[in-house]
Amino acid sequence: RAALEEVEGDVTELELKLDKLVKLCISMIDTGKAFCTANKQFMNGIRDLAQYSCRDVLVETSLTKFSDTLQEMINYHNILFDQTQRSIKAQLQTFVKDDIRKFKDAKKQFEKVSEEKENALVKNAQVQRNKQHEVEEATNILTATRKCFRHIALDYVLQINVLQSKRRAEILKSMLSFMYAHLAFFHQGYDLFSELEPYMKDLGAQLDQLAVDAAKEKRDMEQKHSTIQQKDYSSDDTKLEYNVDAANGIVMEGYLFKRASNAFKTWNRRWFSIQNNQLVYQKKFKDNPTVVVEDLRLCTVKHCEDIERRFCFEVVSPTKSCMLQADSEKLRQAWIKAVQTSIATAYREKGDESEKQEKKSSPSTGSLESGSETKEKLLKGESALQRVQCIPGNAACCDCGLADPRWASINLGITLCIECSGIHRSLGVHFSKVRSLTLDSWEPELLKLMCELGNDVINRIYEAKLEKVGVKKPQPGSQRQEKEAYIRAKYVERKFVEKQPASVSLLESGTKVLPQSQEEKRHSGPEKSLLAGEQGAASQKVQSSDSGIQQSADDSREHLASTISANSLYEPEVDKQESSVFCDSKQPSPGLQLYRAAFEKNLPDMAEALAHGAEVNWVNVEENKATPLIQAVRGGSLVTCEFLLQNGANVNIRDMKGRGPLHHATVLGHTGQVCLFLKRGANQHATDEDGKDPLSIAVEAANADIVTLLRLARMNEEMRESEGLYGQPGDEIYQDIFRDFSQMASNNPEKLNRFQQSDSQK
Repeated sequence: RAALEEVEGDVTELELKLDKLVKLCISMIDTGKAFCTANKQFMNGIRDLAQYSCRDVLVETSLTKFSDTLQEMINYHNILFDQTQRSIKAQLQTFVKDDIRKFKDAKKQFEKVSEEKENALVKNAQVQRNKQHEVEEATNILTATRKCFRHIALDYVLQINVLQSKRRAEILKSMLSFMYAHLAFFHQGYDLFSELEPYMKDLGAQLDQLAVDAAKEKRDMEQKHSTIQQKDYSSDDTKLEYNVDAANGIVMEGYLFKRASNAFKTWNRRWFSIQNNQLVYQKKFKDNPTVVVEDLRLCTVKHCEDIERRFCFEVVSPTKSCMLQADSEKLRQAWIKAVQTSIATAYREKGDESEKQEKKSSPSTGSLESGSETKEKLLKGESALQRVQCIPGNAACCDCGLADPRWASINLGITLCIECSGIHRSLGVHFSKVRSLTLDSWEPELLKLMCELGNDVINRIYEAKLEKVGVKKPQPGSQRQEKEAYIRAKYVERKFVEKQPASVSLLESGTKVLPQSQEEKRHSGPEKSLLAGEQGAASQKVQSSDSGIQQSADDSREHLASTISANSLYEPEVDKQESSVFCDSKQPSPGLQLYRAAFEKNLPDMAEALAHGAEVNWVNVEENKATPLIQAVRGGSLVTCEFLLQNGANVNIRDMKGRGPLHHATVLGHTGQVCLFLKRGANQHATDEDGKDPLSIAVEAANADIVTLLRLARMNEEMRESEGLYGQPGDEIYQDIFRDFSQMASNNPEKLNRFQQSDSQK
């Protein structure tokens, strides 16, 4: 029994040790697999570093070899862990579950039989002698129990012996397999690194040489640094170049300061580049480029010396201008040259096809936005192109002579090619207002204005001294710089303008321009003619036609009635001596020439006066401080008014009586002019010295058309104010009505003569 108890205790302790060993083996395998996973991620990092170092062949090759070798080691580790799992975990777990369990089962049977034997002995001892039957039964049970005990005891001892012998074999077998697995692992690793060892030795030698080279390079750099510090770099000798044929399409790039378009006008440093015929910039390197100029063909570049900052230049496009600043004068010149060269290159590459590919129309000053669809605009554009090109000289560009021009300067009344139109835009709207003949919608008064002037008329004025000064006019194939210099000299500096004698009609006919007091303050009675030659007809009462357009006999000039309405609201001042301006044989001043030509509806003379330097808002102090625009109203010409407005005339300037052009047009019943002035921003709330605004004057005169226009404009103004800052620019009905009135005033003026007709019937 003592030996059995010792064996049983030993088996129990063995089971505990084996269970612990299996658990440790499982933990080791899990930890090893986690190590392999982390090691694999580390290998991936080495491979990423190798790919990043693709430009350095030595680094890329070395890292690739090392990562491949270490990856093989990871594979060997995985094989080792698999063999460990089979040799330790699987075998020992099988031994514990099978053999030790059999031992435990045999032990339970032995203990059960032992207990039964003890019970049989106790019962046999308790049987009395006189009870023979019980004695025999107890004896038989004891004999059977002893016999069974001997068999079970023998089986139990056999199981103990088997377990003792098998324990030794299973433990040694599993550990031997585990050690062979390690032997294979390290042997494979040794073979693997033995193959890599020559390369590692060679790499070590290269590293030694690299260290020597690095030390030498460091000494050289220190020497150069010392030399550079001793040099004088006060002057910028940087060589700046641009390349229009660059493989990447970037002509030039670099940092520039850009002035913001906000109210603070702040300057920010941005990375600019010229590429694909566009000027773009980036705030950061990875940001998407912001386009400053979409098409360099439609812009120009110029120096800016009128601002406080140095080295500034401006790139002017059809829709906006961009103020830029370079770091030095050389850099500024390089950028300007690069932009100019890119513009010339763009023209050579795309040629005339660029006109057909234009996607945006240039903005025009003072035009009312039409509500028409794109198709209607294109139809209008084609009609405008045909009508304008029919004027003498308009079939070729006014400045370079290129055929089939499709752009126009509406304040000069000329046609231009696309390149010259871009140069005109750079001059500023105070010199030239450019509009497309094919892409923009054209108001009827603008078309009439273009047909009244033309390239021949303007060139006779602005190129009068061209041959005398010996300047050669640019040709279609001339360089852009040559064209720009010529156009600037022609329109800005006016070097080729020669002062011409005044018009014969003004100097010889003895024209007398009636003062405002007589022209607008007549309440009844016959009217005097405005021209001296018409004084014989003073007894006739002539009604003024509206400021619509009526063709003369030769169909070359518009002719508007310039007489005064009998329904004028002002009483004549009989006791006041009329002031007048008589034409004499002396050369009139440019302002007076413009003043007279405005009344005469003579647009060529007006253009000539402006070329001679006439102030468009010139005031005649002898005639109640009237202006050329007021004279144009008196003359009754819608196109003359449009010409002055396009050239910067102030639509709200008033005379001594406090009346502006809108007042005069209302008094005279010129509906077309009232419509034009309202579109151009005339102040309908202004009152004259009698406290009357245009609406009250029109109501007293019972002019329904003008009352309708004034009230509609006032309602539209109130509507926009109520909608706030982000409201619509105007009601569509309002725009349609004004467009209809403009069409009637230009094409069917008789429809607007209802005021005069009703007055004559009275």
